[in-house]
Amino acid sequence: MTSNPLWTATYRVGEADLEYMTLETTDLPDDLRGYQLARSGPLDNAEMAENGFKGSTAERFRNAGRIGGFMREFVPTSDVTPSSGVNFVGATVVHLFENPEQVSGWMSDIFVKDFEDNLGESVGSGQQIISVDRLEADGFYDEAVGLRVLQGGPAGLLSSTVIDFRVGRLLGVAFVGVIGEHERTELTTEMALALEKRMVQVALGAR
Repeated sequence: MTSNPLWTATYRVGEADLEYMTLETTDLPDDLRGYQLARSGPLDNAEMAENGFKGSTAERFRNAGRIGGFMREFVPTSDVTPSSGVNFVGATVVHLFENPEQVSGWMSDIFVKDFEDNLGESVGSGQQIISVDRLEADGFYDEAVGLRVLQGGPAGLLSSTVIDFRVGRLLGVAFVGVIGEHERTELTTEMALALEKRMVQVALGAR
């Protein structure tokens, strides 16, 4: 697997290319059609650590081989009433690592492990992780893993579905957050597969 042309192509990818890989408004699935861009930009290790779990540091992420990333996050327009079942956020992120083995290590030793280790813990804003369930992430070119996370707080329950997948030394992430206890595996998978397609296109030289 390590010698295939796609993996080789990802070694020509730099941080400046990541912006062209994340999904834009026109790429969103029908369930997120009409959502507006809320945040967009580079994501360095310091910012990742700042918004990560307790004990996260930029040094830890650097040591894990992460070079940098880029994210785009979309939210409903202001005329949407927040209520159970409403998708309150959809986002895609692409992370660049030094090599593909480190992408795999991140998926198991940081992404999955950090969520599972923080089960029952407070994660800020009065939120507590109530449950973490692994999901089957099917249809991807290479390794992929999914999590469904249920959080509770003063405002009630929030469900998050996250899928991480590897394309050479790139890590793609698709994320959907929904108000209440709801399943969004299909929607998140749809976003992740669209993201994977974009990542491959850009890695092979198309924008």
